[in-house]
Amino acid sequence: MFNKRDRNEVRKIRHERVRKKISGTADRPRLCVYRSNAHIYAQIIDDVAGNTLAACSTVEKDIIPQIAELDKKGAGKLVGKILAERALEKGIKEVVFDRGGYIYTGRVAALAAGAREGGLDF
Repeated sequence: MFNKRDRNEVRKIRHERVRKKISGTADRPRLCVYRSNAHIYAQIIDDVAGNTLAACSTVEKDIIPQIAELDKKGAGKLVGKILAERALEKGIKEVVFDRGGYIYTGRVAALAAGAREGGLDF
């Protein structure tokens, strides 16, 4: 009998395939997205040095009151804007977008749109 892989396992395979081609450098770091059922996390990573340069998520104490009346897509957009502000403070203007194996729609696309509105280029 055929056993079907679960969706997260397929997503991880897709993410590994994409990560073979995408890498963040000091000049153009990688904006990585992780999405759970309730929250969304994003961080900007320099893969050469192995450092996280900026991060933002919906579980941060100062962001929770702001997303109380927003839906999940609105929360993703807000996280993208805040992450872009934090990146611009550190002098990061261009990033490579890593969608983490997720389909580029919904919350992932909203986060990207928020980051673009905040001033990041990718």
